[in-house]
Amino acid sequence: MLTRVKELRTQRKMTQQQLAELVHVSSRTIISIEKEQYCPSLMLAYRMAEVFGVTVEELCCLRENKEREDMQYEDL
Repeated sequence: MLTRVKELRTQRKMTQQQLAELVHVSSRTIISIEKEQYCPSLMLAYRMAEVFGVTVEELCCLRENKEREDMQYEDL
């Protein structure tokens, strides 16, 4: 799933470890989210959104992800 985690984290000059500590996960979880290899739970997305001062919709690019998913269904 596409997110803005890396973009927002680097804008704030924050390390993956620092973000991980703030939201109570491992740095490996943050790495996986940034590589689009892991979809954060709703609560984790909410915690990260609070850290960055954005909505969950903005953090998780929900509109873009919905469009991606809709395109996959059109191909069926």
